[in-house]
Amino acid sequence: MIPGWLSDNWIELFGAVTGIIYVFLEIRQNLWLWPVGITTSAVYIWIFFSGKIYADMSLQGYYLVISCIGWYWWVKGTGQGAKVTEQRAQSTERRAQSAVEKGRWGETGRSKGKKDKETKGQRDEGNERIRDGGTEGLNVTRLRFKTGIILAIVFVLLYLVLWFVLSRYTDSPLPEADSFITSLSIVATWMLARKIYEHWFLWIAVNSVASMVFFIRGLYPTVFLYMVYLIMSFAGLKVWNKSIKGVAQGRIY
Repeated sequence: MIPGWLSDNWIELFGAVTGIIYVFLEIRQNLWLWPVGITTSAVYIWIFFSGKIYADMSLQGYYLVISCIGWYWWVKGTGQGAKVTEQRAQSTERRAQSAVEKGRWGETGRSKGKKDKETKGQRDEGNERIRDGGTEGLNVTRLRFKTGIILAIVFVLLYLVLWFVLSRYTDSPLPEADSFITSLSIVATWMLARKIYEHWFLWIAVNSVASMVFFIRGLYPTVFLYMVYLIMSFAGLKVWNKSIKGVAQGRIY
């Protein structure tokens, strides 16, 4: 019986496994989360189509696009947060170099050379972290009030449009919940791509509602996946909070 069930549901099980790996990498801020997320989204396009959860199926297409964009943002660090941090680091390095040149620290040529070597080693270490999958380019930041208002408006508009379409033009059994999950997930994923800390609170809400919806639809491996997501979302809050304390504070976005 179990082998037969596994055979019938192997695609959903595969999607659940890659989904768990995705969230683990998200907590660790590892760049590999994006290609894993692309794989997971492709799998769930088929799963949600089969389960007639059309809004979530469309959401996976959005995930494919935002995963590519987020991958680029995390590597390049195009956000202002990364620019500010880089500027501060460059300013500190210039002041240190100026102090050495003026003899303010009384260093000999040998000790100066040693410090230069240490600075170069730190740069190399940072570059190595990037090559190994780290994300030195874009720092975790807090959500600005203005950005939060804009995202709240976007969420409400998305929800109303999706609810209208699903309730009028599809056979979706749960248009309200389906619209809520999809709309909030769109906002949360954008915040993830920008490395905004508060996106974890949105995932907690999404995962809680989604678990109930998928249970009603009989997608039990996916229910288990989203329960794991829910638990890991709380872990993400804790880990990302430590990252914020490790970089320059400030509401940047």
